[in-house]
Amino acid sequence: MTTAIFPSTTGTGLLDHRFAAAANPLAAVTGAEIQAPLIQGGHVRYANLDYGASAPALSVVSAYLNEILPFYASVHRGAGYASQISTSVYENARNIVRDFVGGRADDSVIFTRNTTDSLNLLAGCLPVVDHHHTGEVLYLDIEHHANLLPWQGVPHRSVVASDTIEGTIAGLRAELEHGDVSLLAVTGASNVTGEILPIRRLAALAHEFGARIAVDAAQLAPHRRINIAADGVDYLAFSGHKLYAPFGAGVLVGRPDWLDAGTPHLAGGGAVSEARLDGVSWAAGPARHEGGSPNVLGAATLARATQVVAALDQERWHAHEAAIRSFLVEGLQKIDGVTVHQIFSDTNPDTDTIGVVNFSVAGYDAGLVAAYLSAEHGVGLRDGRFCAHPLLKRLGLPSGSLRASFGVGSRLEDAQRLLAGIEELRRTGLGWDYVVDSGRWVPANDTRSYPEWAPNTPGTAGAAPCTQD
Repeated sequence: MTTAIFPSTTGTGLLDHRFAAAANPLAAVTGAEIQAPLIQGGHVRYANLDYGASAPALSVVSAYLNEILPFYASVHRGAGYASQISTSVYENARNIVRDFVGGRADDSVIFTRNTTDSLNLLAGCLPVVDHHHTGEVLYLDIEHHANLLPWQGVPHRSVVASDTIEGTIAGLRAELEHGDVSLLAVTGASNVTGEILPIRRLAALAHEFGARIAVDAAQLAPHRRINIAADGVDYLAFSGHKLYAPFGAGVLVGRPDWLDAGTPHLAGGGAVSEARLDGVSWAAGPARHEGGSPNVLGAATLARATQVVAALDQERWHAHEAAIRSFLVEGLQKIDGVTVHQIFSDTNPDTDTIGVVNFSVAGYDAGLVAAYLSAEHGVGLRDGRFCAHPLLKRLGLPSGSLRASFGVGSRLEDAQRLLAGIEELRRTGLGWDYVVDSGRWVPANDTRSYPEWAPNTPGTAGAAPCTQD
């Protein structure tokens, strides 16, 4: 077994200069100094390597929330002072988000609950003539369920991705050449492996055959700047909770014609121009799909987060995340029995990936490894199938794997702690007994407690096998 570089834990020497860019966080986030209780006693700073599920809020965004919260009120139909301010904040958030993604002047910006909600909304807006869809939706087998399940209720085709990017593009081209495709729906970056797809090339390919393209950018937007006008993207969806904003807001940005003619996503107040006892005239624009009272604070904090991310120095930003990723991948590959997983053999880990690393440890269930890292090392990461069941099955991981994900608030120490924990596991095994409770591995006889305001104690709350990633 070869020892990885752990400057602060194993004394193997000075830090490799390649990783210096990741020594400190790139931006301040809330919860960065949370102290996690260890099962063997004591506390350690929580190493959050689960950004891909829900990223911590930026400190700037938290401060902005406290600034606008006193003015929170009804929007669009309130004449009062606070209502006018809330309406202004909410509507201006559309302009901020449109600018963030390089949207066209007439692109609709519709606020939703998350990426899943956005893509379900779009699925209800596919063009229909004489009660029949005008074309099929084409998607890959590597998609998150958010960009797979909504299309199964409409005419659709799927393509099994090749083990190379070029082969995958060739497979999509072959299906598009058959005709009758109205929409190509693809991920911007895999939520499982972090590999980035060539969106501009895929957009050009779809347009070549008269189709449009929708991009699930839930993972891409927190790690790369996007310009949908320059890239030729017709629809883009992403989530605030992955982009350092709280309150569960998502967004769909794209061409208005399908959206203005589509089935209203939420029938209710605000979505109509006129309601009658026996019918309705639906509104056009974002209002058509935003029935009911909107998530004003969610939209506002999402917009503020995009401003902070947009202001980052892109060279430093990418170098920071690339350094952590390279350090982690190199370290994992040096540990006997550990396998790092990727989809495409022609992916360059330094240039074509985001801050996501997927791996497995031979002889150990992924959920057990995650529980061990949390309880004995204060490291939080995700295990399971990541709402991408077809992809995990194809990768030979039907029962799941482990995913470490990170971002602007991460530091190299987080990756060091993870590697040290895996090395210790391979060297000496588990340091505590673990049992399965409600489908999840938990430490046996766990006496640690949550804060007084938290309703559950460790080991008593079961977790769903798949969360919205």
